[in-house]
Amino acid sequence: MDRQTIQERFGIIGGSAAIRHVIDQVRLVARTDATVLIEGESGVGKEIIARTVHALSSRKHGRLVIVNCGAIPEGLIESELFGSEKGAYTGAVGTRTGYFEEADKGTVFLDEIGEMPLSAQVRLLRVLESGEFSRVGSSTLRSSDARVIAATNKHLADEVRKSRFREDLFYRLATVIIEIPPLRDRRDDILPLFENFLHQLSQEYGNAGLRLEDSARELLLRYRWPGNVRELRNVAERVAVLHRGERLTDEDIRPLLRGAASPSAMSGLVPVSEAGAGSATQRERELIYRALLELRMEIRDLKRAMAAAGVAAPVDEESGRETGFVYYDKPADRDRFEDALFEIADDLPGRARALPPGPAGKYVPEVGDDNGRADAGAAADSDDDVAAPGYADQEELPTLESAERDLIVEALRRFEGNRRQTARALGISERTLYRKIRQMEEEGQGVSDK
Repeated sequence: MDRQTIQERFGIIGGSAAIRHVIDQVRLVARTDATVLIEGESGVGKEIIARTVHALSSRKHGRLVIVNCGAIPEGLIESELFGSEKGAYTGAVGTRTGYFEEADKGTVFLDEIGEMPLSAQVRLLRVLESGEFSRVGSSTLRSSDARVIAATNKHLADEVRKSRFREDLFYRLATVIIEIPPLRDRRDDILPLFENFLHQLSQEYGNAGLRLEDSARELLLRYRWPGNVRELRNVAERVAVLHRGERLTDEDIRPLLRGAASPSAMSGLVPVSEAGAGSATQRERELIYRALLELRMEIRDLKRAMAAAGVAAPVDEESGRETGFVYYDKPADRDRFEDALFEIADDLPGRARALPPGPAGKYVPEVGDDNGRADAGAAADSDDDVAAPGYADQEELPTLESAERDLIVEALRRFEGNRRQTARALGISERTLYRKIRQMEEEGQGVSDK
């Protein structure tokens, strides 16, 4: 059976060099009973390749048993694969036939093999080497003539190096490795796949006659498709269900793409260049470039949010340029900058308050701060006499704690509960003010912002 006939029979859409290579591998390996490992990202179509291998093999009249290793709890996977005897474990009320017995003379497709626990990997290795196994709770050896096709979205060689997958099982599975490249690396397949899905689904939902405009085609080619063919089909189905009209433009498709809800979001998506598409080094450079562009966009959005809140990045006095996001060199001023960032999250999208002005690099001692600076007691002993409200004419002096409390309460009253202005008037950081208010509330003194 030639390549084109295989594609038409099993619904494998695409004419890229990558997909043609995959089909050629399938044609060769299907003639044998060799174990096959299919690697590829989630959504690239590993199951359809496994079905094709089985259907083209001499076992096509036997059963194809599909097992999702990631969906079976660790404590049950051995009984699911190899069966169990009555009473082998709690809830085993009868004898159960495992998947390998059911697939005798057929094929077992172990999807997500990388999720299989190590204990089950040992028993699977024995089946692959000798075809023998025993049910859980039994010592009787049984045999199964089942071919194994495995699939994973992980690089099993890396999992072996990290001791998360058995090396001997990896070599036994990897007799033949079929690697399905992601959709972004075979851009020639995007439009044929989408149009095929759209035609089928439009007929199914009674919305026939949809036609892709050039702008929609360009958008589909530029998008990265992190969900691969599965995501492509999902978008086509949503279009077939929701769109009304014959013309399909980029504005109709853009809201359906992850991270592409606006033209500005699409500006960060760098199309994969056709030149050097087969080079791993080239693909790595493009991925890094995309990540840098997206990071730049995030930093730009953060700076806009800071500007809206009255917080500016530091500026070098000589050059007039921003020096980065380290606001001040002194610990006290760094605290003020961090508190300002915290308040951005508290205030936005409500009213934003400005960061208290101050020259860059200026060090202002704070009452109650650490690092050897003066605390409330030292402030009371300074040369400048500060009279706490309500105590000026009293012979008996208040304690430092009560004077500090009354001073904070009075400052909060004057500034109508604005803690930023209160902290600035008292010569302490907002963080210190918050800490003192919290301490007083814990002691039951009932400090109020009003």
